[in-house]
Amino acid sequence: MYPTVAEAVALPVIRRGRPRVVAGSDGMQRPVRWVHAAEVADIAHLLRGGELVLTTGIALPEEETALTAYVDDLAAVGAAGLVVELVRRWSDHVPDALVAAAERHRLPLITLARETQFVSVTEAVVALIVDAQLAELRAAEQVHETFTALTVAGAEPAEVLREVARISGLPVVLETLGHDVLAYDAAGQDPIELLTDWGQRSRSVAVSQRTAYDEEAGWLITAVGAQGADWGRLVLLSPAPPPHRHVVVAERAASALAVHRLVARDRESLERQTHRMLLAQLLGQALPPADLTTRAAALGVALERRKLVGVAIRPGSITPRAPALATQEVLRDLAEATALAARRVSVPALVGVVDDTSVRALLSLPAQAEVDAILRRLAREVHRSAASAVVVAVGTTVSQVSDVRRSLGEAAHVAGAALRSPGAKVYHRLDDVRLRGLLHLLREDERVRAFAHRELGPLLARDDSQGSRLMELLRCFCEQGGNKSAAAGAAHLSRTAYYQQLSRIAQVLGVSLEDPESMLSLYVALLVHELDDA
Repeated sequence: MYPTVAEAVALPVIRRGRPRVVAGSDGMQRPVRWVHAAEVADIAHLLRGGELVLTTGIALPEEETALTAYVDDLAAVGAAGLVVELVRRWSDHVPDALVAAAERHRLPLITLARETQFVSVTEAVVALIVDAQLAELRAAEQVHETFTALTVAGAEPAEVLREVARISGLPVVLETLGHDVLAYDAAGQDPIELLTDWGQRSRSVAVSQRTAYDEEAGWLITAVGAQGADWGRLVLLSPAPPPHRHVVVAERAASALAVHRLVARDRESLERQTHRMLLAQLLGQALPPADLTTRAAALGVALERRKLVGVAIRPGSITPRAPALATQEVLRDLAEATALAARRVSVPALVGVVDDTSVRALLSLPAQAEVDAILRRLAREVHRSAASAVVVAVGTTVSQVSDVRRSLGEAAHVAGAALRSPGAKVYHRLDDVRLRGLLHLLREDERVRAFAHRELGPLLARDDSQGSRLMELLRCFCEQGGNKSAAAGAAHLSRTAYYQQLSRIAQVLGVSLEDPESMLSLYVALLVHELDDA
């Protein structure tokens, strides 16, 4: 908000006095709050800090100890600098004691070789101060307008942080109170360097106020939350003490983030959004971005030198005909339940909704972990936490981030195949779903679909036109391995009635249901048809 000593010395009215910095050059960036011309030695008690003191030196003491004390007192009250005109008291240089004391305190000591009107200096510096304050007020007003617009528009956290980085030119990180990174903008810097060991670094920086600057860490921190419940911190990495406008930026951004969370309570949580983006990158790219492992580690999920297991959790209530809004609501609730289950069994995991059918999770386990035991505990906890029946499926355990895509893909295939499989396994692997798993992998092949249509087309047409249930009765027959009596019981029909229906099925399809190969072909076709409906 205030000009620096260097900016004041650069003013024409001071430049005409031929200024020379003789000590304290390290302090030339000190802010100048005011200008004070004084010829008495005991001026310090009249100052409030931030003043640029002007003097001709005519009333300063002769003794070196007294000159040293004079500078000591100015430094103690926080004076911005000392300007001495070399005309009346000293002609070409100031005493060494004055120089040494100023250098020791890093207090800028500037000499003027020519006579200078101090009143003109005061007017010019005060005008500079007023201009700087007006500029700061205009900048703050612009910040308020910018973040008000973002709040009204319901901007996502990534957009809010992007605006913070643009205005301040500084990297910014949004973290949970547990120091997991939810979002960030590196402001053009290396994101890996920004996020490496973030949790450890953040835990060491604590501030007592809602907004405060930690000079040792170089962090400007403000709490994020509303209605008396803070849920995160916004951190601007500022190597130098931030100007007032950066504080305003941080606080307004925190308000926008808090409002977004309140408005979006019925939507996907910010944590789930962050996890979803990482999972989408792992699934969508054969070679994940170079900074992905660092970003995951900043969320508390290490991916290097770990056992990595892809998991898919699929609710039994979702069908292709379910409304999209209801589907997403079910999946969001299931994602939160899965994340809760992972926390309860102390398994670091990325958990998110990346499609319209299932929740995906990537588990990060220690290299020496017993994977099956952990999966059993996690699956039981998911079943317990979920609001309805679910299928939990896992992929192959891998050790490289580049192989995670395959593990997550396998888990999704297994979940789809296992959805209609009989049995009550707590979780499913690829070898558990057998033929269904193979058909699920091939379900997009048009030749497989064409085969199913050739086998079942007439039966489907008959059911559609006459409202019969021949497809259902054929399924009972195949699932009971051709045992007609058991199939009749499964279909809740008398044997006589069921046998009549089987004869009608054979007639419609033009095949013999007594032929093992025919029954096998029809069963495979039924499985393919079910996968299309799943």
